[in-house]
Amino acid sequence: MKVEKSSAPVEQVRAHLLILEARFYGDLCDEMCRGAIAAIERAGATWERMAVPGALEIPGAIALAHETGLYHGYVALGCVLRGETTHYDIVSNESARGIMDLTLEGLCIGNGILTCENEAQAWARAKVDDMDKGGGAAEAALSVIRFSRLMGRKAAGHGTKAAP
Repeated sequence: MKVEKSSAPVEQVRAHLLILEARFYGDLCDEMCRGAIAAIERAGATWERMAVPGALEIPGAIALAHETGLYHGYVALGCVLRGETTHYDIVSNESARGIMDLTLEGLCIGNGILTCENEAQAWARAKVDDMDKGGGAAEAALSVIRFSRLMGRKAAGHGTKAAP
C-alpha cells in the first residue's frame, strides 16, 4: 500500500518535544522514531528521546516529564500486538485512555502506539516509506502545540474572536 504525502511546506514551530517510546518491540520503535524525528526536524522543532518498558508506562512517564516544564509536547510510540489472552485489550485500551486523559488536561500529545493483530501489520504502519505512523504522531503533537498556542493568543485578546 502506497501512501501519498502532502508536498505543502511544513509550518515551522519553535518547540521542544519528548519522544517517549515503549521498547517492547525495539526494532519497530526504532523505525517509528526515525519517522517522528524527521517530522519534528522538518518543522524546525527539537527533540529528546527516552524509553520505558511498555505501552502502559507511557502515560505515567509523560505526566512525570510534563512536571519538569521542559517539553512543549510529547510523541508516544510503541506497539501492542494481539496475543492469546485479553492482555492486548487491557494494554491497548488503558494506554490510550491514559494518553487521552492527559490531553484533556491540556498536554499536547501525538499518540503513535500501534495496536495491531500481527507483526506484519505493525511493520506496514511503522515503516517510514509506508504508513509512517511515527511521523504522523509527531505531526499530530506539533499540530496540537500550534492549536494550543493559537487558543492562548485568542484568550489573551489577540486574533479573531469566536462567533457569538
